[in-house]
Amino acid sequence: MKILVTAKRIPDPTQKLKLKDNALDFSGANWQLNQFDEYSVEAALRLTEDGANTAVRHGQVTVASLGPADVATQLRSALAMGADKAIRVDAKDDELDASIVAKTLAKLVEREKPELVLMGKLAADNEGNDVGQRLAAILGWPQATFACSIQVVDGGKAVLVGREVDAGVEVKKVQLPAVVTVDLRIVSPHAVKSGRTKPEFAYAEGPRYATLKGIRAANTKPFEQLTFAQLGVTAKATTKVLKVEMPPARQAGKKVGSVAELVEKLQKEAKVI
Repeated sequence: MKILVTAKRIPDPTQKLKLKDNALDFSGANWQLNQFDEYSVEAALRLTEDGANTAVRHGQVTVASLGPADVATQLRSALAMGADKAIRVDAKDDELDASIVAKTLAKLVEREKPELVLMGKLAADNEGNDVGQRLAAILGWPQATFACSIQVVDGGKAVLVGREVDAGVEVKKVQLPAVVTVDLRIVSPHAVKSGRTKPEFAYAEGPRYATLKGIRAANTKPFEQLTFAQLGVTAKATTKVLKVEMPPARQAGKKVGSVAELVEKLQKEAKVI
């Protein structure tokens, strides 16, 4: 199976950022791979291997990202995990929006011809959750979002996707090629079934760590760098940020002497009940 995985870099969520010129100042940010995209890489690797022999790949995993040259660090991390190839489309972070990203990925799909596109369910920096849906619409492919499990069926022609919904898990059968966005539980021990890994095999919880061998191999794997022009994409954002401001400072809490007083303050001051 040939799989294309998206990989967005995000600033460390534990790091405090400041405002500068009506925008967040990322000059001192520590960048890392979006958590859900890291889970997508792990899921893709599991789909293209036998868990008992991860050295043999049955297919290809290509990781793609849009961004400046520094994005190479996050792409190399994915290669070190085991991905076979990386593609970086040169772009500035502030010129991207969901529309541009989806159109660019569609062009990459045309070039790479994957059977499956795996993406994180959202970008953890802005909570964006629409690129996968936009991409599926452009391609005219079926899609499944918020996947907590994936199983290859019908001899590799379809996948059974367990989707996290409010009432539990909804299972859908999706014909390939397709777009799937993954949720947190996709990296649980039995969440991904490639058809080659024995059903009783259990992966370690979470995404795999890059080994020293993997880190060394990452420097020799194919790494393609493209531009919007080469892909025939016009990088014109359709959204515009009007204002960025920090949330108001939190007010100190108030102590109450009884449940009755608490209820009164919730009703009359906080007006939440």
